[in-house]
Amino acid sequence: MTTTSDAALGIVGVVDAVTAQLRTRILSGEIRAGAPLTESAVSQTYGVARPSAKAAIEQLVASGLLVRTAHRSARVGAIDPDAVRDVYRTRARLESAALRELAATRTVPQPAVEANAEILAMPPGPDAGTVDPDLRFHTALIDALGSDRTGRMYRSVLDEARLCMAQVQGRRLLDAGVIAAQHAEILEAVAAGAGERAVEVLHHHLSSAEERLVEAIRAE
Repeated sequence: MTTTSDAALGIVGVVDAVTAQLRTRILSGEIRAGAPLTESAVSQTYGVARPSAKAAIEQLVASGLLVRTAHRSARVGAIDPDAVRDVYRTRARLESAALRELAATRTVPQPAVEANAEILAMPPGPDAGTVDPDLRFHTALIDALGSDRTGRMYRSVLDEARLCMAQVQGRRLLDAGVIAAQHAEILEAVAAGAGERAVEVLHHHLSSAEERLVEAIRAE
């Protein structure tokens, strides 16, 4: 594991660097649900002072990727069906509001078009490779609003969505062609100024992923 010197980067830079590396490991599933993450272990793994390790852990607790209870180390929380439903329905609320605003001006975000083109280029069938461009598509809808605060809020929810996926083995969701077609339908509705139609397709799109994750969690 690459170490990060407190002196080289400064405390803030070190904390952000360690937080980013831990976040990647959590969202990839490398750090599994229930695994404790102690200040001592983080300090030793990344070669940083314990206050920096503690600050990195606290950032991840604040973002919802780690949980901490009284007198216990922080750990990756286990995802249950209720959590999945809450995460996906929160996404739906935020994205629905974004689509209505975008449709009002018929604004189709180019990054969303580009992300969907990547999915369109994939072979038909379920593919774990759709996850990143799929999430970039949805993030582009939010970013097109031009609100830093909304963007930060949405990314926090999206991290929890990734965590849901990371905790379910064999978590491939929909056929790549189905995902791309639904995305395209959303963008077409936005371009036509049909905000409610875009929201309707979005809700179907997200609820399908939600139900598949819930089924996978229950199966495990």
